[in-house]
Amino acid sequence: MAGGPEQVNPAAADAPERSQMSTIVYLHAHPDDESTLTGGSMALAHRRGHRVVWICCTDGSLGTASEHEPVAVMRRREAEGSARVLGVDRLIFLGHSDSGMTGWESNAAPESFMNADVAAVAREVADILDEEDADFLVGYDWHGNYGHPDHIMVHRVTHPAAELAARRPRVLEATMNRDASRRQFEQLLATMRESGDGQDLPEGEIDFNPDAPADDGNPIGTPEVELSWAVDVSEVVQVKRQALVEHSSQSDAAQMLSMPENWFAAAFGWEYYIEQGVTPMRVGWPFGDVLAGRSVSGGEPPA
Repeated sequence: MAGGPEQVNPAAADAPERSQMSTIVYLHAHPDDESTLTGGSMALAHRRGHRVVWICCTDGSLGTASEHEPVAVMRRREAEGSARVLGVDRLIFLGHSDSGMTGWESNAAPESFMNADVAAVAREVADILDEEDADFLVGYDWHGNYGHPDHIMVHRVTHPAAELAARRPRVLEATMNRDASRRQFEQLLATMRESGDGQDLPEGEIDFNPDAPADDGNPIGTPEVELSWAVDVSEVVQVKRQALVEHSSQSDAAQMLSMPENWFAAAFGWEYYIEQGVTPMRVGWPFGDVLAGRSVSGGEPPA
């Protein structure tokens, strides 16, 4: 990685006056991962006066190609746009190469993020944690939600980085609620059939099954019984969607953006985290401006 981390301060010009609250560092694999997985929490944190820092580990260069500019250049610009939408105070690009999906030839490239030295990357992240005097570090669950090699690498780096920091932050792992995803999908099919929109549509034609093998052969996300926090982000779900719009050059983002807005709100209105030693799942805000475990949403996770 030539030249070390690069950074921008997308929210510096319009950041609200901040009280002594939390500094939350989000560690993400690629541009666009932030918007779908933690975008609501990032936007809420900004609204509540927290300092929001986003570390983007790779250049996303193996995403959907552009005819007009190199993919890495395009995706950096899109990440900066998303950061402005979400209210990120500091965006740092570590500059590692995208490893691609499991089994791609790019997995073998020495410069791919999945092949980086874990201890070296952890030290790099820990230095940022120290610069920020971070209260929280957010990474991914053990298989990065769906097994992408770069997502798994984020998990491998997260806990060692926290341990190396001078003031060890609390670590949360962003994940998906597998059970809620299944329930929502079943409700969607039932609604489509009741309305007549999907009366003759075989279920196999809708390509989503949270229990099916994903990139690493495991189902997506985490069973609900293993989750620690459910965060209601419904009040900022349109902000989250707008952040995803910044990444609309990418085929996955475009597919999600094609969902009707009410479906998008249902699918992305809650975010989930694992914190070691915290079970069963609590409905609330884990990032420090309310008593841990107290519900601040007034709602319940999706039935």
